[in-house]
Amino acid sequence: MENKPKRILCIEDEQEMIDLIRLILGRRGFEVNGAAGGLAGLKAVREQLPDLVLLDLMMPDMDGWEVYQQMKAEESTRHIPVIVVTAKAQSIDKVLGLHIAKVDDYIAKPFSPQDLLNSVEKVLGTKASTVPQ
Repeated sequence: MENKPKRILCIEDEQEMIDLIRLILGRRGFEVNGAAGGLAGLKAVREQLPDLVLLDLMMPDMDGWEVYQQMKAEESTRHIPVIVVTAKAQSIDKVLGLHIAKVDDYIAKPFSPQDLLNSVEKVLGTKASTVPQ
């Protein structure tokens, strides 16, 4: 069986954050694509059908919750796991995300590279230990 890299789509309105996430996860063999904003992100999700979506909540064109709701409403995208990566770090936001909306994980910015890797590996069921450290 061919071991293809897991494809991750980062929906984020700040290019610097997409670049940072690509750098962190790319070192572990993940293929990371970026989409600038909610509308572009939703289009990219439908076209690419990634293994995982990293989703910012606060974006100018369409907020992350709207992207998430539309993904979960469509048969072709509802199975894709979503990790929210956001500056909305209050505990009520995290509770809403994890327990009400049922996102797969919730990471507050700023985050450590290890926190991001741990979350991605937990959600995808992969282990970084397969990559030499």
